[in-house]
Amino acid sequence: MRHGAITLADLVNQGAAVGDTWDVLLCSDMLNLAEFRGLADERVGRLPSVAYFHENQLTYPVRHEDERDYHFVLSNLTTALAASSVWFNSAFHRDSFLDALPAFLRRMPDHQPFDAIDRIRAKSLIQPQGINELPPRGPRKPGPMRVLWAARWEFDKNPETFFEALKMVEARGEAFRLSVIGEQFRESPEVFAWAEGHFADRIDRWGYQGDRSAYESALCEADVIVSTANHEFFGVSVVEAIATGAYPLLPRRLAYPEILGDAEAARQDGFFYDGSAEQLAVMLAGLAERLTRGDLWQGQADRALRAVGRFFWPSLAPKLDDTLEAVARTAARS
Repeated sequence: MRHGAITLADLVNQGAAVGDTWDVLLCSDMLNLAEFRGLADERVGRLPSVAYFHENQLTYPVRHEDERDYHFVLSNLTTALAASSVWFNSAFHRDSFLDALPAFLRRMPDHQPFDAIDRIRAKSLIQPQGINELPPRGPRKPGPMRVLWAARWEFDKNPETFFEALKMVEARGEAFRLSVIGEQFRESPEVFAWAEGHFADRIDRWGYQGDRSAYESALCEADVIVSTANHEFFGVSVVEAIATGAYPLLPRRLAYPEILGDAEAARQDGFFYDGSAEQLAVMLAGLAERLTRGDLWQGQADRALRAVGRFFWPSLAPKLDDTLEAVARTAARS
């Protein structure tokens, strides 16, 4: 994020020098767009621009607030101000970012640009992330309920609640199989090492899946996808798991209610729990019992899939194309 604008401007300027032209600039929040526009060829600097926020550095979780790098927060702020249009991957993400800006701006000793918040809000759109088509789910293999947890192995994904709930399900005598996948880093929460030993005889998959096909197989094998996240701006792995036919159990917070907002309203409650290990355990046990009767979805196997179908690229990409072209047309008229 610190030097990306320099590198990208150099590459673009090389292209501009030999006659390359562009219609619109689309960047992620990882680029300081204001710096880039100042360093790039003036013809590039004048292009209509879209900044896509898939995350941000103001409400991205840190263990301790003094670890947060406010230089990166300023980069996000100036990028949003410099863009013709700002796209967020969820309304939750947009609102959490804009709602946190006043407290950040009050840290400045003077010239606090509170009006910037309304300027950014006025040009913000919600443009969710797309997902690829996924392999079809084959016939279910016999066996107990297969539970999947798929997330980064970090504190903000709250693995402690997940494993605490599984201990409760285990204590109730319910059978289940377990897959815990996701990217691991140098330091992962200690609970993973404990859980690998404690649930050893129940584990199907453990750890990072080395290629896309292994990851997709993990999704297709799962009966239930569980999230315990305290932080999620969108939730690609959850959406992809639902798209393969896994039953979602999600905390009623973050972007999750929005993602499943098109599910039949009267039946959504079956997808959400209150965030506690206790209620998650009760719902997991209920699904395990339902599965033994042979109908996890109670006759509506495509209910959640209908809710996430709009995220498939064949449906989403044309809408993004149209919106991007509209940004270019608006800029050309101004």
